[in-house]
Amino acid sequence: MAKHEARKRFGQNFLHDLSVIDDIVRALDLQRDDKVVEIGPGLAALTRPLSERLDHLNVIELDRDLAHRLRNSFSPKKLSITEADVLTVDFAQWGEGLRIVGNLPYNISSPLLFHLASFAHLVKDQHFMLQREVVDRMVAKPGSSDYSRLSVMLQSRYRMFKLFDVSPEAFDPAPKVVSSIVRMRPLPEDRPQAKDVALFEQLVASSFAQRRKMLRGSWSKWVALIPWDDVGIEPTARPGDVSVQQFIAVADALTAQGVTG
Repeated sequence: MAKHEARKRFGQNFLHDLSVIDDIVRALDLQRDDKVVEIGPGLAALTRPLSERLDHLNVIELDRDLAHRLRNSFSPKKLSITEADVLTVDFAQWGEGLRIVGNLPYNISSPLLFHLASFAHLVKDQHFMLQREVVDRMVAKPGSSDYSRLSVMLQSRYRMFKLFDVSPEAFDPAPKVVSSIVRMRPLPEDRPQAKDVALFEQLVASSFAQRRKMLRGSWSKWVALIPWDDVGIEPTARPGDVSVQQFIAVADALTAQGVTG
């Protein structure tokens, strides 16, 4: 089969380091009947060992040449291929208990993580390879320079664990950045969550739009309505110091006064 040239427009960097692949598969701790969806199987470096350990595997591949290769390499009894842009895929088609894995295209990582969050109620866990700086933001705590809108929004829905780093040499072509593996487990339905999710999202987005700005400035249109002492936040605080629970508390306090998102 002809060599496949990585396509920049698809953000393709193919994992080939066998020890890294083995570490990822071991971290998944698969059962044969697990319902796994792999995003971006590429040249099947991870697809093959996954398929060997599962009764059936579902994959999502945008590149039609790679999808063709997969059809020629795997039996449809073992592998189902959805040929589509993952940002348009309805993950509900696979039902509940999903385990989603993948070496995610770095150029769409944030939009994809937000897209997947809408299906979190169907997911058991997610294991992704991403740019290290993105993973560091995902797991960052308040007070850290990496703490951001991404941190707050994802931590309001998932428990996340950074597992290990992956060097550029593990890929072909080698990216210019170090990668990391992250594990994401959805929080239960009874988790603390804002009564008005749209308002919570608006509050978080406005906070980090200018992260050096004091909250009394970022939240100027709500400043008189916020019970600062009750939520434990100083008006002079910056967004990087506010916990997920405090963002929820502010949103709920505003909701109680009739503010909507």
